[in-house]
Amino acid sequence: MRNECFISIYLDTRRLLNDGKYPVRLRVFTSSPRVQKLYPTPFAYSQRDFDSIWNTTKPRLEHKDARLMLAALEAKAMELAKKITPFTHEQFERQYNRKASDVIRIANHYRQRIADLTKSGQLGTASSYELSMKSIARFTNLKKAGRFDRLTFQDVTADWLKEYERYMTETSGKSLTTVGIYLRALRALFNDAIATKDIDPEHYPFGKRRYQIPATKKTKKALSRADLKRLHDAVPANHKQAKARDFWFYSFACSGMNIKDIALLKWKDIEGDKLTFYRAKTMLTTKGRLTPIVVYLNDFAKQVIERYGMHSGLSGDFVFSIINEKDSPVEQRRKIQSFTHFVNQHIKRLAKANGLPAEVSSYWARHSFATTSIRKGASMELVSESLGHGNIRTTQGYFAGFDSDTKRELADSLMDF
Repeated sequence: MRNECFISIYLDTRRLLNDGKYPVRLRVFTSSPRVQKLYPTPFAYSQRDFDSIWNTTKPRLEHKDARLMLAALEAKAMELAKKITPFTHEQFERQYNRKASDVIRIANHYRQRIADLTKSGQLGTASSYELSMKSIARFTNLKKAGRFDRLTFQDVTADWLKEYERYMTETSGKSLTTVGIYLRALRALFNDAIATKDIDPEHYPFGKRRYQIPATKKTKKALSRADLKRLHDAVPANHKQAKARDFWFYSFACSGMNIKDIALLKWKDIEGDKLTFYRAKTMLTTKGRLTPIVVYLNDFAKQVIERYGMHSGLSGDFVFSIINEKDSPVEQRRKIQSFTHFVNQHIKRLAKANGLPAEVSSYWARHSFATTSIRKGASMELVSESLGHGNIRTTQGYFAGFDSDTKRELADSLMDF
């Protein structure tokens, strides 16, 4: 444990029980930070008996069994603490209090992960895990093997996963993309359970020669330069389409900034023509290597801020009125989802009315920024930094390739030595 915590058996003499005994507690102490917590045990003794059982090198014959049980409890707690790196009382308490069956049952791991994500404000990821859990539960409850609450990690084999995939695609009519999303959540639970030694690695059903999660080819979601001009110059049918178009192109102009980050933007993030922000998506997952995204505002972006910004004069206020400070995290998420739906609904209508792909959404602005920037000569590294990607391969997945004009210009220039 490298002195991260100290565990001992402790007689809690602060409260006398009705039978004249004191409860025995498990004392867990950490020196940095200095925290001591007492955890319940099923044992209780008088001070005299406890001294005879525990505070002596040679307990009396009638106390030897009690001594062995307390020693076993202490040893088990120490072994549990060794697995928790870095050690936290919260993690220890969670594992100490759960039943032996909870360790291997998938439902308990799903619920704990959802609770942890919700507590940390990662409501979108929590929702994704909940959808995955409900889908796995529906499939499990259809099988003769029994109910979801009894499903263990050992039950989920490669053949089980293949059967689930067939159920999803053939019976439920879901796409392989949906299957991949749900099973990546399940795979993460397997990885965590192995890391905490709740299950043996031999029970891992994913990977080569086992079950491979379907990796569908992503549809390119970038508009060409001509399509961008057509969408930008299109005449909106109403003010809703005009607002949706303005925020779509604001996202495009601000390095593919997504709607959630636009909603969270505050006046203190803007200094002159420079905007600096951290992606909300990575705030909790990359705390040790957070990198700010810097955007230089062009005239169009400044016009959108001037047109829709709430000029309160307070640096801590949100720029746009999509959410407000009084909203709870749940309410903020609801409002951001509602505004995203608004932008998507009306940009689709405007696009369709002007002969553009009907599936255009706010996410296309991000892909269009990446593709347009690279086609204009920006390096993949610069675009990756502008998007806030931690891996350049993620950026490569956004790039829709070079258009015909660029390829033709290259071909024509090859012989210009």
